[in-house]
Amino acid sequence: MTSTVTQSDRIAVTGAGGFLGSFVLEQLAARGYIDVVSVRQKDYDLTHEVDADRMYADIKPDVVVHLAAEVGGIGANRENPGRYFFANMAMGLHLIEGARKHGLKKFVQTGTICAYPNLTPVPFKESDLWNGYPEVTNAPYGIAKKSLLVMCQSYRQQYGLNAIYLLPVNLYGPRDNFDLKTSHIIPAIVRKCVEAKERGDAEIVAWGSGNVSREFLYVEDCARGLVDAMEKYDSPEPMNLGNGREVTIRQAIETIAKLVGFEGKITWDASKPDGQPRRCLDVSRARETIGFVANTPFEEGLRKTIQWFTTHKNQARL
Repeated sequence: MTSTVTQSDRIAVTGAGGFLGSFVLEQLAARGYIDVVSVRQKDYDLTHEVDADRMYADIKPDVVVHLAAEVGGIGANRENPGRYFFANMAMGLHLIEGARKHGLKKFVQTGTICAYPNLTPVPFKESDLWNGYPEVTNAPYGIAKKSLLVMCQSYRQQYGLNAIYLLPVNLYGPRDNFDLKTSHIIPAIVRKCVEAKERGDAEIVAWGSGNVSREFLYVEDCARGLVDAMEKYDSPEPMNLGNGREVTIRQAIETIAKLVGFEGKITWDASKPDGQPRRCLDVSRARETIGFVANTPFEEGLRKTIQWFTTHKNQARL
């Protein structure tokens, strides 16, 4: 079941105004796609079926790349478990059903690394997805997204919908969300270090112990991988997108502080949750099937993120 995406196909990108979406639009333009439509929340609230149906009727896409999500860091997930489950489940539910009704050529669903079981052996293999319950603080979000994998696979089986499912690891980079209430760890610490340095603060406070690990994928690498998959991947099996490099939160934060030039103390607030103990992906499926390899070194990506934030603080989501 394949359907080659061509440069003349109309491609609708949900979440196009977001962090990852903006880079996906740039990647599509760089590859010569001439009919790309940005689907924005202000025009279509995709948590409502009527808006999803109206989007399909108005835009008439051949391909949908579904990036829109309601998401945040550990704190935001703890405060919004019901909303995050509903919004992410509803958007995917309505869009995949709409793809079936409108005979879409291809549907690209982005999942989340939060869907993996809490104690998944490292590196995470796609076959491990169903071997346990996700880490509790982000389980509602992760399970909602994982349910959409089942929907993609079952719609492929019953209706012939060419729907693929991708699992990007933790993203970072320019244009990220730097709101301390909802942001992920990299933008939060970049902002804390930059502002602490400007004020001359003696310390910053970081959540947890710093001993858990994560894998971080630079956003431009992820955008390239997503478009590679749109062009080349037609399997019902989920596919990880990452770089396969594990780093502890302590190492990540100390590196950010060094690059920013913040010389104060890093205080660890052990009353705050660490989240999942380890995260690092097996990226062999992406490498072997679509030739995707992430090539941005962590420090280089951090430098670009810090430079963007210091230059664009007035435009950043704070």
